[in-house]
Amino acid sequence: MTAETVLTTSAAADEALDKVAAILRGRRTAVLTGAGVSTDSGIPDYRGAGAPVRVPMTFQTFLSDERARKRYWAGSHLGWHRFRAAEPNLGHRSLVSLESAGLVSGIVTQNVDGLHTRAGSRHVVDLHGSMDLVVCLSCGQAFGRDSIAARLEAHNPVLANPDQVEIAPDGDAIVVDIDDFVVPDCSVCGGLLKPNVVFFGELVPTGKFTAAAALVRAADALIVAGSSLAVNSGIRLLELARRRKLPIVVINRGTTKGDGRALVKLEAGTSESFAGLVTRLTGR
Repeated sequence: MTAETVLTTSAAADEALDKVAAILRGRRTAVLTGAGVSTDSGIPDYRGAGAPVRVPMTFQTFLSDERARKRYWAGSHLGWHRFRAAEPNLGHRSLVSLESAGLVSGIVTQNVDGLHTRAGSRHVVDLHGSMDLVVCLSCGQAFGRDSIAARLEAHNPVLANPDQVEIAPDGDAIVVDIDDFVVPDCSVCGGLLKPNVVFFGELVPTGKFTAAAALVRAADALIVAGSSLAVNSGIRLLELARRRKLPIVVINRGTTKGDGRALVKLEAGTSESFAGLVTRLTGR
């Protein structure tokens, strides 16, 4: 199936959203979101137009390289402050309205910023985890991110100025001077601590993917929003929807790996698109 690509420029925007609303009307829709949904909250995209080329931390490097681990924790801590300051945007709030109206059955998000939940969405599967928790890789103990942040700041006064850094979608940030940086260990067993997010090279936990797949199986349609679908877990969910012959709508500025499997590809921002769907499908 070849997607019909609709460019939402000038007057074409209304026609495009009318087309998508007609597809979704009367269907319970699952939504898969990526970093593009959070850009209007000030959190940058990985792969969108203008995004800088960067190499994220891999799980293997995190485990094996102490200096890289220090750099990651320093950057992640500073990025965490910026994540906490971010607020849900119009797109997040619009999805809450669609869920409240019974039109969206749930959200699977590849984002780790927690903004869907903070906006008020009730059924959210955070496929790649969430930055607000830290786990011990040895004993499995979980800690609130605030408690680990307090320990980091107590040991590393250099972290006193979190506003002077540039962050990435995973909450990381560039910090160069980390030779004397102190990384806290698990207060229960002394093991390595790691933010509760899926690193590159790590598998999505089976339970998370099972929950995400169940949401797609129970839906009548699928929207993919703000994701280039470069990560395998997203493609697997898209393929599940395709095999079930669900109508698939892709909303994204730029090419995605799912364009050829979509009924409609909406070349547009996610905030205005979801707001437009609220108006058309709920009359609000």
